[in-house]
Amino acid sequence: MPGAVGLGLLLLACAWALTAFGGREVAGLRPEEAAGLAAAGAAILIVLNGVGNRFRSSLGEGVLALLAWSTVGAGFAALYAYRDEARDMAFRALGELSPGQPVAGQGNEVVIARRVDGGFTVQARINGRPRAFAFDTGASAVVLTAESAASLGIRPGPGAYRIQVQTANGRTAAAPVVLDTVAVGPISETRIAALVTRPGALTVNLLGMSFLERLASYEVRGSRLILRGGARGDDPPHTRFSKKTSGYGSSLKRAISVQPVRR
Repeated sequence: MPGAVGLGLLLLACAWALTAFGGREVAGLRPEEAAGLAAAGAAILIVLNGVGNRFRSSLGEGVLALLAWSTVGAGFAALYAYRDEARDMAFRALGELSPGQPVAGQGNEVVIARRVDGGFTVQARINGRPRAFAFDTGASAVVLTAESAASLGIRPGPGAYRIQVQTANGRTAAAPVVLDTVAVGPISETRIAALVTRPGALTVNLLGMSFLERLASYEVRGSRLILRGGARGDDPPHTRFSKKTSGYGSSLKRAISVQPVRR
């Protein structure tokens, strides 16, 4: 049945094209759904062709081939039915093997696996240099520890620590700075407002809202953190911090107060 094989290969090519290039809906189906149906149809045609050839040569071989392919088909059906759970398990394993490593998704999308303790570590690049951050929507700015800032060449003077913050260890002060670039995978934003804490005030960098609010969207889905970059037509506004007492989000106590200043 060479015609069946040819049709199956054609369906596989259609599935690949729909996956790679997307496009409009096909018969009311999203491109990925249409691609799945095309791939399933191709597999069925190719399997039936192989089983038919076995039956023509020997009834016994045909029955064995039918049983074998039925088992394989049932396995694929089960995998498809539990694809979300399987994907979450894979990302949990990835989170343990490579915590915070961004995985490029579709378009300008980045996916990060959850740690075993439930949080998210994000491997970012600050001014082109890699640094690890805790994902924290409760912090309204990117926050650098004193040690991390110093390793980037950012050393605020004694008079720069004018923002009072309330931490888990008590009240301290932080210095406002502007980071040239903050990048996570293919997503890159410029002129990001940030705070640098005094030595010993914080043990982990925080990826807060001054970066996250620049994104098209972000969400937590199962064991995955999904960040989506988006083009911005206008330059972002300059940002300053209020001098009133502030704090951090889930990593400390309250959110940092950030006020945009329009030019």
